[in-house]
Amino acid sequence: MDRTPEDRVLPILVTGAAGSVGGVGRSVVEGLRRRGLPVRAMVHRDDERADALRATGAEVVVGDLTRAGDVDEALAGCGRMYFGMGVSAQYLEAALTTMAVARAYGRLEVFVNMSQLTVAEMDLTSTSESVQQRQQWLVEQVLGWSGLPTVQIRPTVFMENPLFRVGFSSIAKSGSIRLPFGRARTSPVAAGDVAAVVEEILADPTSHIGRIYELTGRRSEDIAAMASEVSEALGRPVGYTDVPLQEWIDDDLRPLGLPDHVFQHISTMARLHSENRYDRKAEGVEQVIGRPPTGVADYVRQNPSLFSS
Repeated sequence: MDRTPEDRVLPILVTGAAGSVGGVGRSVVEGLRRRGLPVRAMVHRDDERADALRATGAEVVVGDLTRAGDVDEALAGCGRMYFGMGVSAQYLEAALTTMAVARAYGRLEVFVNMSQLTVAEMDLTSTSESVQQRQQWLVEQVLGWSGLPTVQIRPTVFMENPLFRVGFSSIAKSGSIRLPFGRARTSPVAAGDVAAVVEEILADPTSHIGRIYELTGRRSEDIAAMASEVSEALGRPVGYTDVPLQEWIDDDLRPLGLPDHVFQHISTMARLHSENRYDRKAEGVEQVIGRPPTGVADYVRQNPSLFSS
């Protein structure tokens, strides 16, 4: 008798399955379930987002990634794992706890780690990055020592990041993108593309073990060029208002009321953008899923409500 994919594969643990910033974990769960693969989704709270994951056929477990017992229970019986967690003051503790449990478990085919592209430019003495970025660099170092069958995913800034959400929000009000980038270039990546990469690796990990995939958007361009793409997609003029960095932080970012750790991270990303640290173009999306990444104009067409009042 033929066996289904679900019969042949041990459950795949997806952490951060109910998270925000594009919902990478949630999209990974949904994609793996569409393939008929068994998924165990780990969430921090049992709420309507957990119910939506159950509706896909995923098993849902509730736990805290900083508690080894919770991680151990979630991982039991799984064969593959994705570690993803939003920007958080507890990130480093959660990541190290999860790695320690996974190493002791000793039966994973693959440990897919969500990192970020800035770590490629960091070393022991780097000081200009955010606390979160520094912690992600440290996690990559520890994973390298751990002996786990690791795949590192390094996306650049997400199009869904508050940095761009705030910048794009001004289009509906003033017909202009407000950001403090000057003429610096950037190549934001769509969260859906990042999720598709993670999904593909978890579905068939063998050829990816030990690899690092750097993920960017389709092109690196300044915000004036990005505004032209947005304008073409919307069918109306869109400009670029270059705002002094501190003014943007005080007037545009601070009103969001972000937690201190997150605020420091986003503020730092804005500064690094203004210093042209995000002028990167990588081929990771196409390498893994065989298609070009989503462009800015595509993203606008897919999310028209974000650009209108």
